Amino acid sequence: MSREIPEYDLDIFTPEAVRHAREVDDALREFAPAVRLHDGTVMIARHEHVTKGLLDWKTFSSTSRPWHDPTSPRPEILLTDDPPRHTKVRKVIADALSPRALERVKGIFEDRAKELLATLRKREGEPVDAVSEVTQAYVFQVLPDILGLPEEGREHMHGFSEMVWVTMGPPGELFDQAMQYDYSAVIEWLETKCERSALDPEGIGETIYAASDTGQVTPEEAKLLLQTVLSAGADTTFITMANALRAWAMFPGEYARLRSEPRKVRAAFDESLRWDSPSRMAGRITTTDVEIDDIVLPAGTRCGLMFAAANRDPRYWDAPDDYQLDRDTKHSLGWGYGVHGCVGRVLAQGEAQALLGEIVRQVEAIELAGPYDPWMTTVGHGPIHQPVRLKFA
Repeated sequence: MSREIPEYDLDIFTPEAVRHAREVDDALREFAPAVRLHDGTVMIARHEHVTKGLLDWKTFSSTSRPWHDPTSPRPEILLTDDPPRHTKVRKVIADALSPRALERVKGIFEDRAKELLATLRKREGEPVDAVSEVTQAYVFQVLPDILGLPEEGREHMHGFSEMVWVTMGPPGELFDQAMQYDYSAVIEWLETKCERSALDPEGIGETIYAASDTGQVTPEEAKLLLQTVLSAGADTTFITMANALRAWAMFPGEYARLRSEPRKVRAAFDESLRWDSPSRMAGRITTTDVEIDDIVLPAGTRCGLMFAAANRDPRYWDAPDDYQLDRDTKHSLGWGYGVHGCVGRVLAQGEAQALLGEIVRQVEAIELAGPYDPWMTTVGHGPIHQPVRLKFA
């Protein structure tokens, strides 16, 4: 016999809840297999159920997400599509960001990483921000470089990040605070500098536009896809790399092992993605009645699949709060799953391989040098500031 979806009294999107998102999300996961929030959205947070939801796109559709605003200024493509449209446009990105395509920009990744480490070496012993002065600084330079965007206006990358992520969550205090910011300059930059005529013809952005020449997508869709890569390839990547630095400081034994086995940099990046996932959740709508253990979600239920909490579910993971270099992350949900799995995975891993690999080669030890300052968005999660000290070899 099924039971009613239990009501959950805590608002998980307040500033206080966002500051303590790990504890808040883990408590929700342990409360029940599915819970109903005050706005009617149903949250699902256990690894088994989130995995099934991500794999079954026909039952958990992306076309009508909770909190989705169709008038949002963020690029609207891929995330709010299901097959067959999703399949068509996803192939354009998959081809543009294929291992073969990214091999030709590998040198850019590596050169920028070496340049950054040379600058950081001069500040050895001083506190540096693992986000703004290391991982974000790197991604906000190298990503526009390989896409072929002009130098002018790149200072808007941070505003673009905020604009995208704040509009993915529900209305509330954080949403209202962010929307007081004037994003008009950011939008103008996106509109003008992502035009095909503004791009370096040797960049990956031109490859995306070239798909419109063959009719795979329209020129308007190509522009949206370029903007989507510019967003999706930035925020979750620099947050995950910053989490890696934080984990290496908190688990120095694991970092020492990594330095002795540097070929495991990719595994180390993937474990940081599981350990503290940069996406708290993704929204879906059920197209049929769905059983979650002894709870039935009726068709038409708007729900949230909670990646980060599922990636710490002790039902599935051994010692989930520990960062373990040798952990099998094959079923980590940090990359998503199924048709909506991260199409930019190879890009993110290329960025991480270059920057984190250079850090592992040059930095003997990492120490926390100040408190963790969380990224105050409702569905994004991770540090926006984390002071560290780097001890170079």
